[in-house]
Amino acid sequence: MASNWVRYLAVSVAGVAGLAAAGLALAAPWNLQPAVTKIAADIHSLHEYVMILVTIIFCGVFGAMFYSVYAHRKDKGHKAAQFHESTTVEVLWTVIPLVILVIIAWPATKVVIAQKDTSQADLTIKVTGYQWKWGYDYVKGEGEGIHFLSQLATPRDQIEGRKPKGEHYLLEVDNELVVPVNKKVRILATGGDVIHAWWVPAFGAKQDAIPGFIRDIHFRAERTGVFRGQCTELCGKDHGYMPIVVRVVSADEYTKWVGEQKSKAAAAAGEPKKIAVAAKTARQ
Repeated sequence: MASNWVRYLAVSVAGVAGLAAAGLALAAPWNLQPAVTKIAADIHSLHEYVMILVTIIFCGVFGAMFYSVYAHRKDKGHKAAQFHESTTVEVLWTVIPLVILVIIAWPATKVVIAQKDTSQADLTIKVTGYQWKWGYDYVKGEGEGIHFLSQLATPRDQIEGRKPKGEHYLLEVDNELVVPVNKKVRILATGGDVIHAWWVPAFGAKQDAIPGFIRDIHFRAERTGVFRGQCTELCGKDHGYMPIVVRVVSADEYTKWVGEQKSKAAAAAGEPKKIAVAAKTARQ
């Protein structure tokens, strides 16, 4: 009788230890980047929910299996039970996985549908992946008409090891993507040469950029700050040098930035005309 209690205790301790390990994994700072959007928060919650569920299933299945192997071994006189063509067993091993699948699929489906709802966006930006930089075109909303390229700004001296690596090594760019806080931003992703993938973990936004196709995703940043990501589709020898930097600013700061960008674009467009007029005057 005492030996039975020891076995039950051992199984219980193993189960608790497994759950504790899962809890520590969820709490670890390297788990996922802090969520900045509701979509990212939903993804994190789904991840933790499924992780806890599968940990419980793991502990239950392996606990029962190890106990069965130990308590029903041949040297104790046990013989294998015969349940070939048992209707009860077949129903159980069909229904139980089905129920588990529904328990996981229901919340996962809601998150996926929310990710794909790009309607009623406040701002639409076309993102084009190139070897090896990003092109940004503001095609709808305040800032429409703004276009620029964004590429790695990490100095070659750091990359080649002649100088110490900076704080944001390989995650810094010359031109940041700027968006307003608490506004729904629709991203239209495409590729200019090969397949790339635009990904900012804190936004829960990730989309392949495929040449000849336009695929969309969205995010709504709930706080200001600078958020970084990378290309996540192997796209060539400099794939690791395609960082993404998004600066989320207040509405007033965004309006100011838009004005500055349009002023620069107007000045750049007018410069060739000034040069042509000056050249014509000089000839006269």
